[in-house]
Amino acid sequence: MGIMEIIGIAGSVSLLAGWRLYLCVFATGLAMRLGALPVPEHLASLGVLENPWVMGAAAVAAIAEFFADKVMWLDSLWDTVHTFIRPVGGALLALTIVDPSDPATQVIAFILGGGASFLAHGGKASARAVVNTSPEPVSNALVSTGEDVATVALLYVAYEYPTVAAAVAGVLLVIVAGLLWMAQRIIKRVFFRQPKADS
Repeated sequence: MGIMEIIGIAGSVSLLAGWRLYLCVFATGLAMRLGALPVPEHLASLGVLENPWVMGAAAVAAIAEFFADKVMWLDSLWDTVHTFIRPVGGALLALTIVDPSDPATQVIAFILGGGASFLAHGGKASARAVVNTSPEPVSNALVSTGEDVATVALLYVAYEYPTVAAAVAGVLLVIVAGLLWMAQRIIKRVFFRQPKADS
């Protein structure tokens, strides 16, 4: 597996961790334990994710996140708490994917992984703040469920087809950047409207 494929997998997983860190950890560990995800020798350090204690903790956290993320405003509170947790988790996941015998690559993966997770987290949190301005509660559950499904599907693509993992990471970056841009414009329009001057 080439360096671009490894970076692509690390980037994809890091970005997805910015949406659903605990689901990324649990789904990857479960797939490895069931043999559905044969991990190449150079990714053997990911074996820690199939440890029953790690999987149990990730499952409990993923269930808590699943429900918290479906409730209006509680989702934004949850995102606020995880502003520092998701980037660190994404950076550590990226770190486990790269070759441990190459410290320079590990440092790059850690920095870029943390940055990718932070960017994805920012896009998710901003988009959710916009969704929370909607008067009906159904949109929250729909958006959150879409994120759940997309995370599992994209994790599968990233690990099963490493040659397209870099493209997946690139598409996710464009989506996240677009979400951040749209959310910034909407939040500015909704919360910082200029009062009309009296004529």
